Amino acid sequence: MELAYYSDYAVRLVNTEEPARGKDALTSVEAVRDLFGGSQSAARRATDADVTRFRSVRARLRAVFEAADAGEERLAVDLLNSLLLEFPVSPQVSGHDFRDDDGRPLWHMHLADHPSNATAGYAAIAAMGLAFHLTEYGVDRLGLCEAAPCRNAYLDTSTNRSRRYCSDRCATRANVAAYRARKRLEADRSERTGLAADSAQPSSAHGDRRPDLRGR
Repeated sequence: MELAYYSDYAVRLVNTEEPARGKDALTSVEAVRDLFGGSQSAARRATDADVTRFRSVRARLRAVFEAADAGEERLAVDLLNSLLLEFPVSPQVSGHDFRDDDGRPLWHMHLADHPSNATAGYAAIAAMGLAFHLTEYGVDRLGLCEAAPCRNAYLDTSTNRSRRYCSDRCATRANVAAYRARKRLEADRSERTGLAADSAQPSSAHGDRRPDLRGR
């Protein structure tokens, strides 16, 4: 498993909540287990007590994204380091996949956690994955969706650091909203220009009146 994959753990957890909409999908142990994806052995460790613990870790991970999105680089790193200290992992070389040609193991790095509970295991992997992404691509590659009221977390892997939205859906919605806003502004300007022209006409007509002195 590539180390970059682990950073998705952080994004998945942060995006279980939409604060601006008042929505929270992390309300049951089943929701906690779903976050582990294919890691069923780790998911089975989850209990009802992990719901509250996961929410606490989620708030701390969102704070990392918020600091990064606000350009507060050192704060983002400090917040992430505190998670790494609290939830450590042991990197190991793993080879459970095999090459097609000769049957030799396909070696790769794996993050082995030694958790006391499901939350500790998930938090360790999420924090380490986020740390790898941050050091590889930069703090500014951690963002929050600009399509209000979404604010979902995302990891920018674009070549020109141009990503601003968490999904194509939010990008489309934001573009449509911006287009409509421009049209409203153009309509308002056109209306104000028309009103100004109408109000100027009577005064111009009055100013053009001159006394007829030919009969005098």
